[in-house]
Amino acid sequence: MEGQINLDSYQIRHLHDLLERGSNAVEKTENPIILYRQILEEEDGSFEEIVWSLTVGYVIEQRISSGGPIPPSLHSQDVFAINEYPGRLIKKSRKRFADIVSLLERELG
Repeated sequence: MEGQINLDSYQIRHLHDLLERGSNAVEKTENPIILYRQILEEEDGSFEEIVWSLTVGYVIEQRISSGGPIPPSLHSQDVFAINEYPGRLIKKSRKRFADIVSLLERELG
């Protein structure tokens, strides 16, 4: 069990460092980085999706509906500080955690 805790701590630190680097890049370019996007529901040309974005210092999770006859609308928005997000994410979904690490490693070199 101790090995798993150490691995989790390493992964959390690694993602935190990547988020910091990404946040600095966002500050320079003034364009957020889309970390993850998932369509939840799709019907008659409209859809509901969750979008995770990296901004300067924060990760924003938004639930959005748009398309078809539906005007775009924001259903919910959660904002996480960069230092708290990796710990929350690893508890929520290890797959998504790995996907975001891979994306940031590719984007940031």
